[in-house]
Amino acid sequence: MTNNLLVLAGRILLALIFIISGYGKLTGLSGTAGYFGSLGLPLPMVTAVLVGVLELFGGIAVAVGFQTRIAAILLALFTVGSSFIAHFDFADQMQAIQFMKNMSMTGGLLVLAAFGPGRLSIDGRR
Repeated sequence: MTNNLLVLAGRILLALIFIISGYGKLTGLSGTAGYFGSLGLPLPMVTAVLVGVLELFGGIAVAVGFQTRIAAILLALFTVGSSFIAHFDFADQMQAIQFMKNMSMTGGLLVLAAFGPGRLSIDGRR
C-alpha cells in the first residue's frame, strides 16, 4: 500500500504544475498568445488554446490516473518541445534552470508512462 500512496502523491505533485499552468493560459489567453507570438510561434492564439488544453486536461488525467500513459507521453513531448523553444538560453541562468526543471519533469513523466499510475488511479481500477 505504501508504494501505491507514493505513486499517487508523485502523480499529483507532477500534475500540479500542468494543471495550474494550463488554467492560467486558458484564463489569460491574450497574454499567453502575446508571449507565444513573441517567441515566433505560428497562430499564437490557437497555439495558446491548444497548449492550455493539453496542460490542463493532461495534468488532470495524470493526477487522477486516467489514460495515464498516454497523457504522460503527450506531456513529456510537450515539455521537451517547450524547453527547446522557450528555455534554451543557457546564458540566462533562470532559463537554464527552467530548462533543467523541465527535463526533470520529463523524466518523471517517462517513468510514469513506463510503469503506470499504480493501483490508486482510474486506470488501476479497470
